[in-house]
Amino acid sequence: MGYKILLFDLDDTLLDFTANEIDSLHKLFEQKGYSFTEEVSRIYHSVNKQLWADYENGKIAISDVINTRFSETMARLGESVDGAAWDESYREHLSNGFQMIDGALEVCRKLSATHRLFIITNGVAQTQIKRLKFSGLYDFFEDIFISQNIGYQKPSLEFFDYVMEHIEGFNKKDALIIGDTLNSDIKGGILSGIDTCWMNRKAIESSREIHSTYTIRSLEELYAIV
Repeated sequence: MGYKILLFDLDDTLLDFTANEIDSLHKLFEQKGYSFTEEVSRIYHSVNKQLWADYENGKIAISDVINTRFSETMARLGESVDGAAWDESYREHLSNGFQMIDGALEVCRKLSATHRLFIITNGVAQTQIKRLKFSGLYDFFEDIFISQNIGYQKPSLEFFDYVMEHIEGFNKKDALIIGDTLNSDIKGGILSGIDTCWMNRKAIESSREIHSTYTIRSLEELYAIV
């Protein structure tokens, strides 16, 4: 209790990435002359999930994720496409989407008056900044830390070391990480010795290996914690 510094994940913690992703994928495939069917969706999400896991585990660079996820998806469907060009179009659609998690705007507005707020997110910097600005959340945050700019990604200790070193007056005891992903946000907090709050909106079964300090179902529950 009594936290002063709140480190928020972005996707599916403050912004509804899932809704934005689905909408953007449908627009992309329609733009390219294809239908985003259930089969295409299954293949894409399988490819994308594995690429992001490899990136978060330090096996590949983020450029490998964004340049190959669509070319590999379409290759499995017997089509050859320019993966980098497809991803550029996709990220344009994605950056224009800023659907928010319920309560995000009001919670950030209220907490920014009493706490120091920061964003800690994996992803493409230009896309994440644009979405934050369009959503109206941008001005509530003192700084924004994005893996592409840092050169390391959550849950790596290097990512969190960078964040701690670049927040003036940072004290682990004063900080709380809020995020939706156990293997990224919560694991990173544990490795760094920072308290964590798992945003578990969908009541996912908790992990036996990764234990968050707190668990919430809605952002409004933060008021009682911080």
